[in-house]
Amino acid sequence: MLWFTLFRESLLFAWQAILVNRLRTLLSLLGVMVGIFVISTVFAVVDSLESELRETFNMLDDDVLFVTKWPWSPGGDYPWWKYVQRRPPTERDLELLMPRLTLASAGMFQTKAFLDAEAGNSRMSGLVVGSVSHDYNKVISLDIEHGRYFTASESAIGRPVAVIGFQVANQLFGTQTCVGQTLKVRGVRLEIIGVLAEKGESAVSAGMDELMLVPSAFAPRLYPPSSDDEALIAIRANPGVNLEVLENELIQQLRAVRRIRPGREKDFSVNRMDMLTEILDSIFTNLALGSWFIAIFAILVGCFSIANIMFVSVRERTKIIGVQKAVGARNAFIMIQFLFEAVVLCVFGALFALLATQGTIVVVNFMDLGMTLHIAPKRVLLALGVAVTSGLVAGLAPAQKAAKLPPVEAMRAH
Repeated sequence: MLWFTLFRESLLFAWQAILVNRLRTLLSLLGVMVGIFVISTVFAVVDSLESELRETFNMLDDDVLFVTKWPWSPGGDYPWWKYVQRRPPTERDLELLMPRLTLASAGMFQTKAFLDAEAGNSRMSGLVVGSVSHDYNKVISLDIEHGRYFTASESAIGRPVAVIGFQVANQLFGTQTCVGQTLKVRGVRLEIIGVLAEKGESAVSAGMDELMLVPSAFAPRLYPPSSDDEALIAIRANPGVNLEVLENELIQQLRAVRRIRPGREKDFSVNRMDMLTEILDSIFTNLALGSWFIAIFAILVGCFSIANIMFVSVRERTKIIGVQKAVGARNAFIMIQFLFEAVVLCVFGALFALLATQGTIVVVNFMDLGMTLHIAPKRVLLALGVAVTSGLVAGLAPAQKAAKLPPVEAMRAH
């Protein structure tokens, strides 16, 4: 019972000390607030950027292989002088390859170019025009909100038709219900047969919102597809087929299609989505380490501030500490009293910093800078955990000094 009473009184005394010394408390809070604000803001930006990037790649399923001129995963040795001499994949490669594959359900060919489009008095610059083979929608998931995809005959004869993204429809026609209307690209008129559902923009890409798809047989009227160094072939695996098994078959059959002799190095790269995710994991792991490096220095400033204030508090309350010891308070209770005060200061600083961070996030999102910021719940818990740890570390030395004061000498102190 005595232990509980002394513990409760120690905590109440520490709380009263915080309320009475308001200016000192405010100064202490500012040091901690800066540190926690830096931590939470940096992690909010990093987490939001990572989320945006991963959502951008979500449209690509993990059961698809991509054949390209350049490898997605550079690794340690990147002989670019070899890759630059490779010829890009072609639609002819796909036509010869698909009958040879037994483990694939569909394949598509794609090239792209950045062109300007106009409709009436409206104009859109830098539109991504994708030239795609007919089975594109069987490999890449498309959410067509209005209209339809290309028919087999439209793809075969290269009719001037297009499926456009949400933002293209909105900017050129002011509405998404523009199926049947026409637009011009390089003076060539195309009919809109489909409009994709809105996916939203990210900090790194507009996704499919600023995309226009045209049949690959029609694309030469807009641009020479052979000039696209980023042309690719995508192959979707049959349900239940291991992607590594399909990759082995794909490499073997594409070598035969391209007439690459045994023993010679292949002149193409086969990529998977997990290569991109591994790159992302590496990038954001390094960003997190860099964020912690910044955060540690910011927190040290707050810790020194709390420690200085707590040493001042010990000196001011020396007589009171002596009285407490004289009536039976043990060293542990004196330490708890000062540690509690330091922790409370840090926690309040963290709460104010999190409010400031949330306010910053609201302002940035309102300004619509191209990236939606958010702070994850785990980061809130992390900030509070850092605050408690900082309070314990910063308050430990002052608390030990207070606990070791001899009662008689403490009561005689001026």
